[in-house]
Amino acid sequence: MSTAKPPKPASAWPSQVERACAAKGLELTPLRRQVLAIIAKAPAPLGAYAILEALSRGAQKPVAPPTVYRALEFFLDNGFVHRIESRNAYAACAHVGHAHHGILMICGQCGRSDEVESAAMAGLLREVSSSAGFVSDSQVVELQGLCRGCAGAASGRRGQVSSPRH
Repeated sequence: MSTAKPPKPASAWPSQVERACAAKGLELTPLRRQVLAIIAKAPAPLGAYAILEALSRGAQKPVAPPTVYRALEFFLDNGFVHRIESRNAYAACAHVGHAHHGILMICGQCGRSDEVESAAMAGLLREVSSSAGFVSDSQVVELQGLCRGCAGAASGRRGQVSSPRH
C-alpha cells in the first residue's frame, strides 16, 4: 500500500526538522537554518548552486560551495532531504522522523517533486537485491512524468477542439 503525502506548507517541514534535531541532540547552526529555509520556500527541488546563490544573495557576499555541501550532507545524513540523483537536486523529505524508502515522483514540466512511501515497493526492492546478494542501505526510486496539476492541464489542452478558421 502506498501513502502519498500532500505537499506541506513551507512552515511545517522546517519545524519538523527542528524538532527532530532537538530530539536527536543535533545542532541546527545558523547556516543550516538558512539552507533549511531556502529549501522549504522552493516550489521545486533545488541544486546546490541554486542554494549557494540564494545564500550569497542573503548574505550579500559570496558563500563558499563547501559550506553548502556540508549543510546538505548534514540534512541527507539525518534523513531530512532527498537527493534527486537524476537532477542533482535536493528536496525536502515528506516523512521526517522515521526511516523509510521513498518513491520520488518528479514532474518534468513544473519541476515539483512528491514523495510516496510504499511498503510493497520497499519489500520488492529488498527481495530483488537480496536475490542478487546485494545489501542495500538506502532505496530511493525516481519516477519522471507529470504531476497531477500538469497532467490535468495537458489533458485539458488535448481535449480542446479548435474551431476551423474561415
